Amino acid sequence: MSRLLYRFLAQLAGLAVRSGRWKDLQIIVLRHENAVLRRQVGRPSLNEDDRSLLGAIAAALPKALRTGWIVTPETLLRWHRKRITRHWTQPPTRRAGRPPINAGLKQLIVRLATENPTWGHRRIQGELARLGHKIAHSTVWQILTVNGIDPSPNRSDVTWTEFLRSQAAVACDFFTVDTAFLRRYYVLFFIHVRSREVIFAGVTANPTGAWTTQAARNLFTGHCETLEDAKALVRDRGSQFVDGFDEVFRTEGFKILRTPVRVPVANTIAERWIGSIRRELLDRTIIWNQQQLERLVRDYIAHHNQHRPHQSLGQRPPTPVTESPEVSPPTPGTPIVLRTSRCDGLIHEYENAA
Repeated sequence: MSRLLYRFLAQLAGLAVRSGRWKDLQIIVLRHENAVLRRQVGRPSLNEDDRSLLGAIAAALPKALRTGWIVTPETLLRWHRKRITRHWTQPPTRRAGRPPINAGLKQLIVRLATENPTWGHRRIQGELARLGHKIAHSTVWQILTVNGIDPSPNRSDVTWTEFLRSQAAVACDFFTVDTAFLRRYYVLFFIHVRSREVIFAGVTANPTGAWTTQAARNLFTGHCETLEDAKALVRDRGSQFVDGFDEVFRTEGFKILRTPVRVPVANTIAERWIGSIRRELLDRTIIWNQQQLERLVRDYIAHHNQHRPHQSLGQRPPTPVTESPEVSPPTPGTPIVLRTSRCDGLIHEYENAA
């Protein structure tokens, strides 16, 4: 039976070629090839050019001649609806929200955190504000977290006392430093509570009452302008603070405020600064002699007063050498920031390149 069908189709094909109907024969072959391929391919993938060609031809041909196409009339109608939707859809508007942080600023944040292991995310935010980059501390925290950097060391929060909030006061205290040869030195300093300016008073191995009294006289001789608006002195009950020491301040119109016994939180400004100098400087180096200790402490105090930003001062240092730059919108690319070092390279300061 199949042999007879084959001979009949072969004679019919030859007759079509001899009569000039070879194009119809070619169309039959192409349709059969299409049917064979459709049995092998589940659902063909069409691009926009394919849809445009088939849609335009389908619009010109009657429905009867579209029989056997790979697309159905429902598919053509769906393409048409999508074209209308794209034509009348408004272009997307810019999404509201914070502008993205450029890669250069992110690299600078990671650099500050890497080069300064004692800086937390708020400290880094203050340094960026001083450099003219306006960024939230939560964003700094997020960038550090993404880069696997601990944003802040463990710090204990302390409560401000009422008299330090209400009065213009000067706080003073000693802290000790042991050298490599186990020689202990005592460092005396004063700090203005409102401005946070620190005044170096001296280093000694034997803090007697006479030495402390002379340090108080030297304070008013060299820093009377800094203490002009102060009206109170906050100190602990150490034996070094003798009556002669208090009398120097009373002569200048100061009220002596002695903290309770074993309550360092009552002198929280001075205690917090001692913690800062220990974390950022003294715990990271070995002291060999008194001259080295005095040089490093003086250098750190200059950094603290002239450069280090403070949250209570709006991220400004107590006595800046230059005014902070105006906050400008971030520019693309990596910011050009210069670094200088203090305290034998343990403390870094950053400035925008001119």
